[in-house]
Amino acid sequence: MTRILATGTFDILHPGHLYYLEQARKYGSELYVLVARDSKIEHKPKPIVPEKQRLEMVKALKVVDHALLGSEEDIFKPLEEVQPDIIVLGHDQVFDEKKLEEILQKRGFKTKVVRLGNPRQCPLCSSGRIIKRILERKRTEL
Repeated sequence: MTRILATGTFDILHPGHLYYLEQARKYGSELYVLVARDSKIEHKPKPIVPEKQRLEMVKALKVVDHALLGSEEDIFKPLEEVQPDIIVLGHDQVFDEKKLEEILQKRGFKTKVVRLGNPRQCPLCSSGRIIKRILERKRTEL
């Protein structure tokens, strides 16, 4: 059995998230999804949807076998529980694959890191674009 780990914020679920998880699932037989903690998100605006609600939504997706929240202290802590064979990164995630593999090896993991190529193309395959559309619509209503 090959354990796959996908990670992300998953704020305002959209078809791009589903595509990412479906593509990640192709790398193995069991898909774990690590949902980022609100406190650990520093590379972009904080999520609109609270972390427990985001986790609930990800758990409800058919493609996901297991979903859990990340750690408040150490982003690598949940990997001790999951023991993934492969971590699949989305096209826009901020991790450097090689550096991540090096860190994992130093921590005793034998995990391969794979980055997906092209994202799904659709007008609202981005939480940021969804938020922008909502704000634009709200401005025209005023």
